[in-house]
Amino acid sequence: MKQLIQLLALSTSLIAAPSDIAVFATPEGAADNPDFVIQGEYKGDGVDSDGKTVPAGVQVVALGKGMFSATVFQGGLPGDGWNRDTKWIYSGKLSGENKVMFTSEDTVVVLHYNNGNLLATKADRKVGQFKKITRKSPTLGAKPPKGAEVLFDGKDTGKLDKPRITDDGLLMEGVTTKEAFGDFTLHLEFRLPFMPYARGQGRANSGVYLQRRYETQILDSFGLEHQANDCGGLYRQRKADLNMCFPPLTWQTYDIEFTAARFKDGKKVKPAEITAKLNGVIIHDAYQLKNKTGAGQKEGPNPLPILLQNHGNPVRFRNWWILRK
Repeated sequence: MKQLIQLLALSTSLIAAPSDIAVFATPEGAADNPDFVIQGEYKGDGVDSDGKTVPAGVQVVALGKGMFSATVFQGGLPGDGWNRDTKWIYSGKLSGENKVMFTSEDTVVVLHYNNGNLLATKADRKVGQFKKITRKSPTLGAKPPKGAEVLFDGKDTGKLDKPRITDDGLLMEGVTTKEAFGDFTLHLEFRLPFMPYARGQGRANSGVYLQRRYETQILDSFGLEHQANDCGGLYRQRKADLNMCFPPLTWQTYDIEFTAARFKDGKKVKPAEITAKLNGVIIHDAYQLKNKTGAGQKEGPNPLPILLQNHGNPVRFRNWWILRK
């Protein structure tokens, strides 16, 4: 594909999000927010410069006050067809009451939004059609295997230190396991709040601290240019191989295989190792951790608990279990 889309204009019948609401913790709370309705993933086909129909995916990100970014991926969405190479990134803002214009230097394509569909046209010629989709992680709802310890299943299991639980049975951020863990397999489901006005590390931040030493980052990095310390990253040490973050207020999954560091006579003889999947896609494959990450506890031979970080954002968790190895 030589060129799929270089400038996008998104036509909708919606208006900008109200600027006095910065955080939406539930899908119900965000349902009437027009920017939230537009934001998300779209999948379909586009026509390249040779007139060939090719698959493509689009991620549209709400940035508050009617501002959006969009990324078009050749071949499909990340983890679902994208070749991990060719993509086009655009920015845009609401124009009047019913259009969002995404600009670049070369051409103009208008995406007409109607009930979850995007029709792409250039002048009078159709060049793409995309339908809004909601992806689900293949490990969503994974049941604990024999021998696993259920840390949270919608109620206090007695395995966590002073857990805070919402009225609808979701675990709130800022909780530590009572027990320490060495080598293990872990499954955790999490949901990011919708925070369109937030940026960087202030955008739905939390993290899974393995042994309270090594943080696997939780952050709303959906549709953004992949950076170090984004969702899936090993904080200040290694970014994820692929930005597999789903849109906020969508349930997502971490599946982690962890082997603790080995010590002999007080010296580390083998580093800790992690293989991690975000939404079913490997983002770290048998990576050997160089040291603790960020504010993690000092490395040592003793196992430590697992912490779900409280960074002041309403991240929610469910279906958390662990299997010792």
